[in-house]
This record gives sequence, structure tokens and C-alpha cells, in this order.
Amino acid sequence: MPPRDTAFLIFADCSMLDFTGPLSAFDAANRVSGKALYRLSLLSEPGGMIRSSAGAMIQTEAIGGTSFDTLVVAGGGAPREGLVSDALRRYIVRAADRSRRIAGVCTGAFVLAAAGVLDGKRATTHWRMAAKLQKMHPKVRVDSDRIYSRDGSVWTSAGISAGIDLALALVEDDHGVELARAVARELVVYHRRPGGQSQFSALQEMDGGSERIRRALSYARDHLHQELTVDALAEVACLSRRQFDRAFATETGQTPARAIEQMRAEAARLRIEESGDSLESIARATGFGDAERMRRACMRLFGQPPQAMRRLARHELADGQQD
Repeated sequence: MPPRDTAFLIFADCSMLDFTGPLSAFDAANRVSGKALYRLSLLSEPGGMIRSSAGAMIQTEAIGGTSFDTLVVAGGGAPREGLVSDALRRYIVRAADRSRRIAGVCTGAFVLAAAGVLDGKRATTHWRMAAKLQKMHPKVRVDSDRIYSRDGSVWTSAGISAGIDLALALVEDDHGVELARAVARELVVYHRRPGGQSQFSALQEMDGGSERIRRALSYARDHLHQELTVDALAEVACLSRRQFDRAFATETGQTPARAIEQMRAEAARLRIEESGDSLESIARATGFGDAERMRRACMRLFGQPPQAMRRLARHELADGQQD
């Protein structure tokens, strides 16, 4: 099989790990396999030297008519603000049509969204930028709580190290789980964090901009085992139900019900992975009431049932001890 032409599109003020992480994963696949599985290129709209956010200069080729098997769009300052030129937008549309697959790392999702590639598709990005992506591009089905996401031939990932998870998933899609596992070992990273694994701790990081919403979130964290209605949270925030719904969505990018489910699911996930408690007892302790409701939430948010999460955690622990 000839090498798969894989290109990374970068921008001025790009985050280096957004492209060097996944680039290194593909390079490691070549080295570990002893074969030229991937032919790698770095692109930019103007070509030439591009300055990263860290000040390092990266040599690139200008975008043109060349087609690639895979195009990976990295994050950077320009796409984060939606400043995508008409020429770049046309290039992305052509690439989406001609390439076998196209991917966005971190705020690279904004470039794909600006070109319409993500319309009607599920996508993720860095959790801090998810609400902005949804506001700027309402046709995108933004999921702020995934490390990476696949919808057909379009892949997206969260920021920074999540680009490596995305690249490992692409390698596995191309050449199987054993090579992806070998690449992960070469890079000294876990294989594999599931695509649905939480980007961040909802229990610790989810926050509102106003004191009222922060108070409601704090109350929810402390009372996950109890019934948490939206009306009760609105009362804690000293807002009407309508005001609370609107303020909560604006400040967190989620509905109150989705946020509470996410908090409960993450609290449950930690207990599932780190304890030997029964699933029924974990479900009761985290407010789900029964194991079936908890299972459905885990499937929605993490893409796998509690039993699989527990098996994977034990498997990764065993792998780490062997390494």
C-alpha cells in the first residue's frame, strides 16, 4: 500500500502541540511499523515561514490544488476568531470533497465550521471555546465533553494533547489496534482514552460568569445525590426559572439538565473506575437512582457503558504497571 498523504494546515499564532502532537503520532507509526505508512506535509495559506504562538517559526507549503488522503486543520489565533478568508474557505470545501477524511484539532473546528463542513454534524473543540463555536455556527452539533468525535469522514478533537488521541484513533482506523497501541507506547501515552471520555472535570472546571450561576453550580456539586430540579437551582440563584435558564445557557453553553447529568456522570465515572462499589450503589450515591439510568447517561456522554469503563480502567492500570 502506498503511503497515505497526510497534511497539516496551520496558521499564524498556532499552538504548536495542536499539530506537532498528532504529527509525531503519524511519524511514530512509520518508525514503529518500519514502513512508510504516512507521507507528511505542513501547509499554510500563504506558505513559507509561519510563527507559532510560542515564537517558533515553521516552514510550510502554500495551499494549492494537491489532494490529500487526510487533511488535519490545527488550531490557531485566526480560526479561533473566525477570520477565515474566502480562498481558505474554498480550499477547505474542496479538501472535504476530495480527501478521504478531514479533521480539526482544537479551534481548527472553527475553520471547518466556517466552510460549512460541520453543518449538521457532531463536532467538538476545546471546552473553553465550545459555547462560542455553537453561537457562531448554530448548525453544528457541538459536544463540549468529548476528547474527539467522528461524524462520517469528519473528525474533530479537543485541544492540546487531545490531538494525539485523535491521531491514534486515525492510525487505528487505518491499520488496526495493535499498531495504534504500539504508537501509544512509543509516545508514552495511554492507549486509549475513549473519544467520549470527558475533556475536563465537570465537577471542578464547569463555572459560570456570574455569582448567581456559580452559586447554583456549587450547590449542585454538593447535592448530586439529591433531586436537583431546575426550579430548585433557580431558587438557589435567586432568579426566575426563565431568567435562570437563559443565564445558565449563556454562561456555561449547556442547559441546566445537561450540566447536572454531566456532573453526575463524571462523579459516577470516577467511582466506577477507582472503586469496587456495585453499580447500583454508585448510581444511588450520584443521584441517578438506579443503574439503568446511569448506564444510559454514560452511553450518551462517554460512548460506553459503566462495565466497559471499569474494564478499560483496569486494563490501562495493568498496562501502566507492566510498562
